[in-house]
Amino acid sequence: MSLVSKMKAVAQKATGRRKPLLLTVKEAFYLTPNMIRVVFSGPELDGFPVGCEGGNCKLMLPEPGETKDAFDARLSGGPAPVRRTYTVRHYDADTQELAIDFVAHGDNGPASAWASSAKPGSFLGFAGPSGPKVTNFDADWYLVAADPSAIPVAAATLEAMPSDAKGVAIFEITTDADQQEIDAPDGVALHWLVHPNPQSPSDAQEQFIRSLEWPEGRVQTCIAGESGVIRSLRDFLRNEAQVPRDQTYISGYWKIGLIEDEHQQFKRNES
Repeated sequence: MSLVSKMKAVAQKATGRRKPLLLTVKEAFYLTPNMIRVVFSGPELDGFPVGCEGGNCKLMLPEPGETKDAFDARLSGGPAPVRRTYTVRHYDADTQELAIDFVAHGDNGPASAWASSAKPGSFLGFAGPSGPKVTNFDADWYLVAADPSAIPVAAATLEAMPSDAKGVAIFEITTDADQQEIDAPDGVALHWLVHPNPQSPSDAQEQFIRSLEWPEGRVQTCIAGESGVIRSLRDFLRNEAQVPRDQTYISGYWKIGLIEDEHQQFKRNES
């Protein structure tokens, strides 16, 4: 255990909880016209769990112009920063580099605004991550579907699959140029559906899935995105396709017209 890891362990033991990491940006760039990749690096990532791609995390965002020292003090118990939920896209333990992808929609949202202006030396708070959403890959066939908000979890799941996996992956994106390189198994067919306005309802994923010739054998899913789409797909999977719940990861990541705090309350009310 390194000195940094020992200090973290001592602090966690003393307080009963782990202080969020204060991460520093190594680089930030547009992966596609509507997706920003931010790469963090530094000794704070010593001991970061390997194999957590696809797990969710909480990002705590500094105010514009806030100094690193002032923000660090807030992480230690000052006024709580704005928090948003994101997905670990990639972590390289050898280089201690962590990549997180942000949907780029300008200043319409604190996380997007932060990512749009991120540069080497920028910083934020980090808590987590959880484990991957899909960990057992023993199905006969896989169904993956995502809108831009869920491409990171879908891509991480595809890249974790065995090389002989078979299935279909459906990505709903804003423009053709938003297609990404994903190291999916050769037996999984990738389909990219263009929906120019993510703030308007879309049934393109559901219609595509309904048009599929449903395969024989056991199906496993990784599906996430806008809550209205997810509600319809969940109903189809459970009541028509009759996919068992324990073979189904399906989750609403956001809802048209709601910010994250409102969406989380909406999900709690639904459960």
